[in-house]
Amino acid sequence: ITTSAHTQEMRMIRLHQHLSRRYSPKHQQLLTKYFSTTSSTNYNEPFYGKAREAPPKPSMPNLSNLLPSSSTFTLSLPQRLGISIHSAITALSDPTRADAVAALGEVTGHVALRDMYNVMMSHPTGQLILRDTPIVNATSVNLKNLEGMEEGTFGRAYADFMKCHGFHPEDRDAVRFVEDEELAYVMLRYRQCHDFWHTLTGLPPTVPGEIALKWLELFQTNLPVAALSATVGTLRLNDDEKHDLFTLYIPWAIRVGTQTSKVHLMNVYYEREFECNLEELRERLGIEVAPTPSSS
Repeated sequence: ITTSAHTQEMRMIRLHQHLSRRYSPKHQQLLTKYFSTTSSTNYNEPFYGKAREAPPKPSMPNLSNLLPSSSTFTLSLPQRLGISIHSAITALSDPTRADAVAALGEVTGHVALRDMYNVMMSHPTGQLILRDTPIVNATSVNLKNLEGMEEGTFGRAYADFMKCHGFHPEDRDAVRFVEDEELAYVMLRYRQCHDFWHTLTGLPPTVPGEIALKWLELFQTNLPVAALSATVGTLRLNDDEKHDLFTLYIPWAIRVGTQTSKVHLMNVYYEREFECNLEELRERLGIEVAPTPSSS
């Protein structure tokens, strides 16, 4: 047995022991399946950091697979707390565990998600997004077509970003622990807009770039998981990167997240903006391109 396989086996044994003490057989089965499945498929995908390798292209998702159904279980407060603690410990010990971070974001984000939903409902475009519930996938976002767009358009810039880093529109995790269907969609939309925001801000998917974007997301969404990613991720930077973060990126995130942005980032129908000139879109939304460190 390899070291990585042994580590994974021991992780699952500890998880099973933890679940058997806290949860019913139904929840044990669900949570064991969740962490074992996602850790095997997304184990190398980070939540705040260093340039991730593109995972294998998943099968085409649909809304019914991504959002909770009427038969979705309801977590009690102790169960929610247990998942939060387990996910937080897992994420802090291994930041590449995107499955643990995703679970933590879902069980701790109810208040922030409700506020984000209200922000969207207060804006005509946000209302339209909630009505249409667009899903970012290979059908709605055809990278091949976007690559053929005119240079300088948002769609072309997004396609170039995705192709350059080997990313795919369907890379983002499904939502599993948000029982409210509307809030589950808000969480899903938040995740699926991440690479749109990279394109708008000009931030690369590196450790400093991801942390800078998380600070912007924090000021825009108030999601606890964004706060965790932004603060814990900062501890993993070297001295020069920390200097750039505190002198350049955080002030930039504050400006864009709370002062200069004209539209909340969740209230943009990005799929309908692909033909727009990128600079014009940034101007219309009040998005300032992220600063570049002088050492770069």
